[in-house]
Amino acid sequence: MLAYKPNLNEVLDRLRPLYERRAQNRIFATFSAPSSALEEFGKQYPGVFCDYPDPAERIQFWEKYYRERAKSEDDSIPSAYLSEMDQGLYGGLLGRDAQFMSHPETGWISSMVKPVISDWSEFDSLVFDENHPWYNRYINQLEIFVTGAKQNFGISHFIMIDGLNFVFELLGATATYMSLIDNPEMVHRAINFAFNLNVKVQRTFFEYTSLLMEGTCSNMVQWIPGRIVSESVDPFHMTTVDYFEKWGREPIERILDEFDGGVLHIHGNGRHLLENVCTIKGLKAIFMGDDIGFPPAFDIVDELKHRAGDMPLVLLTDYENFTVKLKDHTLPGGILYHVEGAPSVEDVNRIMEDVREYRV
Repeated sequence: MLAYKPNLNEVLDRLRPLYERRAQNRIFATFSAPSSALEEFGKQYPGVFCDYPDPAERIQFWEKYYRERAKSEDDSIPSAYLSEMDQGLYGGLLGRDAQFMSHPETGWISSMVKPVISDWSEFDSLVFDENHPWYNRYINQLEIFVTGAKQNFGISHFIMIDGLNFVFELLGATATYMSLIDNPEMVHRAINFAFNLNVKVQRTFFEYTSLLMEGTCSNMVQWIPGRIVSESVDPFHMTTVDYFEKWGREPIERILDEFDGGVLHIHGNGRHLLENVCTIKGLKAIFMGDDIGFPPAFDIVDELKHRAGDMPLVLLTDYENFTVKLKDHTLPGGILYHVEGAPSVEDVNRIMEDVREYRV
C-alpha cells in the first residue's frame, strides 16, 4: 500500500490489463490539478540553468507534491522521478561536466552534457568506474529518495541512454550520423559499451528500489508489471525507418531482454516510426509526445490507435478537450490519457466515475 494512493489496489487492477493488452474497450486517465508544490518550485527554479540540487530538497518536493494529490482517484501512481540523472549520469560517468536546468511545469531538474570525446581516437580511453563521483552521486540520491518516499509513494524508473543516444553523448548528433556511414565499426563498439553501462545503471536502480506489487513505477506509464526499463528512439526521429531497423531495433531488443521489457516515447517528428516500433520484442507501451510543428497526438488519436493496433498508448491532452470527447463517447480505448488543467481534485474524482464506466 501507498499512503498517498489510498485506492492503489483498484488502480493497479485497472492498469494491469491495459499493459497486458486486455483492455482495448476501456479508457484510463490521469489528471493534473493546481499544485502549491509546483508553484513554490517555479518561484525557486524559474526555468533557468542551475546547480545540481540537494537530493534531500528534491525528495521533499516530491513528498509535498504527492501529499497534495493523495485524495485523487485517477489512474495515476505517485512516484518520484530522478530527473537529475537523465543524460548527466551517463556522460558524467565518463568524465564530462553536466549542466542542469529546471522545468517549472513539471518540477524536474534535468541534466545534459556536451560531447564526451572530440573524435573516435579518444574512445578507447573511456572507462566505467563504480568509484566515480557521479556514480556515488547516483547511489546517494537513490538512497535518499528511497528513504524519503517511505511507504507514501514510489520511485520511477528513469531514461536509459544507450544505442545511438549514447553515441550522441559521445560525439554529438552530426558526427554520429556521419559515423553510421564513415565509421560503422566504431559505432557498433560504442553501442556495446553503452549496453554494459546501461545494464549496470538500471540493475543498480532495481537493487535499491523495490517493485511495487511486482511492478515498476513509471513517469511514462504510471505503473507496469515486472522490472521495466525506459527506452528511447530519439535519434531515429530524424532518419528513415530503414535506419531504425539497421541501427535501432537490435540494441533495443537486446537490452529489453535483460529485464522484463520496456516502454519508450516517440516525439512528434518520430511518428513515422510507429508501426515498426510497435513490433519491438519486449516493448510494453508507447508514450506519444507532442511537439511544436506537429498536430497534438490527441487530435489524431484515432489514426494513431489504428496504426498502433493493440499496443498501449499514452497521450497528452487538456481538460476541456478530454471532457468533450468523454461526454460524446468518442475516445478510443486501450489508451491512458494524461489530462492537464483539471480545476480541482474534486472535479477529477467526479469525472473518474465516468472514466471507469466508459466502454468502447
